[in-house]
Amino acid sequence: MSTGIRRRVAGRRHLGCAAVVAVVLLAGCVTTPATVDPDQRERSHAPTSAMRSAGAVSGVAVGDIVCESGDERSPDTCRHEDTADLAAQLDPAFVLALGDLQYVSGALDEFDASWGPTWGRFDPILVPVRGNHEYQTPDAWGYQTYFGLGPYYSKQIGTWQVYLLDSDCDHVDCDRQAAWLTEQLARTTAPCTAVAMHHPRVSSGQHGNTDMVQPLWQAAVEGGVDIALMGHDHDYERFARLGVDGAPVADPSAPGTREFVVGTGGRSLRPVEERRPGSEYAQAQQFGVLDLTLDEGEYSWRFVGLDGSVMDEGRDTCRT
Repeated sequence: MSTGIRRRVAGRRHLGCAAVVAVVLLAGCVTTPATVDPDQRERSHAPTSAMRSAGAVSGVAVGDIVCESGDERSPDTCRHEDTADLAAQLDPAFVLALGDLQYVSGALDEFDASWGPTWGRFDPILVPVRGNHEYQTPDAWGYQTYFGLGPYYSKQIGTWQVYLLDSDCDHVDCDRQAAWLTEQLARTTAPCTAVAMHHPRVSSGQHGNTDMVQPLWQAAVEGGVDIALMGHDHDYERFARLGVDGAPVADPSAPGTREFVVGTGGRSLRPVEERRPGSEYAQAQQFGVLDLTLDEGEYSWRFVGLDGSVMDEGRDTCRT
């Protein structure tokens, strides 16, 4: 292993001590989220900041990010340098990277040549998961070597426990992983929990719903996960709380997890198609990142576009 790679692996191990978090935010919240009228978004860039407690931790979440070195940048493709600059402006304490981090095959030389000079600035605070493009290199060897991480793990971020999952069930045993997640959720004392993985259970994007992740989704919902963060579809979409079957949950006392799809990291944008039940907001006009604050017993979010506009925001409480 080269000196540079060893430094990155050592940095990842340090993250565990620093309590930077693993991700799949799957959640069932008991109250109706407080969303902000679009006309009010222009007036305040951070309307929920005054409500944050001393224990709040803010970071960004996004997937589908970096083009190969030498790929041509255009208004609609390869905007990963711009999204990295945007994320840096938000001064995140953690970065949840939601898979398909390095196109096109996640090879180690691609990570070194393209990821490193751009999004690599966040490696010390990065909490990544694998996507399907990482597996275009056998066993996701480029990702595994660069980050020094296995397929799934757990991290604490602030008072939250975050579970970072591998949703490519063609390459990992998702039933076994779901059993692990169920056990972890049964043992945790964290007041709020989240999961992060690449493939969304429900999506209005071109890829649509992902049935193969049902064991992971079911374990998350039944285990009381509050939010789930995904990528894969190259758009941004926020859902209401969804039940085990992926349908919106009407009963506030029933298990349910709020899902975010954030595939707007820079590679390309793809149109949103027919909106799925439970979809509360969706857009594929701008690249951007999800600015996420994990607080004591609650969370808030803002989707920030490349032009600096806050396109979607709100807050909600955790299930306790």
